[in-house]
Amino acid sequence: QVQLVEAGGGLVQAGGSLRLPCAAPGSTFSAVFMGWYRQAPGKQRELGAAISSESSTYYVDSVQGRFTISSDNAKNSLYLQMNSLKPEDTAVYYCVGRIGVQDYWGQGTQVTVSS
Repeated sequence: QVQLVEAGGGLVQAGGSLRLPCAAPGSTFSAVFMGWYRQAPGKQRELGAAISSESSTYYVDSVQGRFTISSDNAKNSLYLQMNSLKPEDTAVYYCVGRIGVQDYWGQGTQVTVSS
């Protein structure tokens, strides 16, 4: 069983930055892909950014150019650098990793952007 743990959420003003780390303490694995989903109040969960085992990246249009996803395979860690944050980025952010055919989710971390 792989446990993913997110951190780094919090309250930030519009235009500010946050960096979300995601780690898997005590686990060693090779993920097919890892990503960050987010769910805003009253909205469906969406995939915000993802990175494959070949380092190909994906960003939803609304974060393109502002967010950067990266991974450190040696540390089994994933990061999301979020710049120029907007109030509409307010959501719970979830780290997810696909290992084989199984998806593993973190517990989520709240990001709140004030206007």
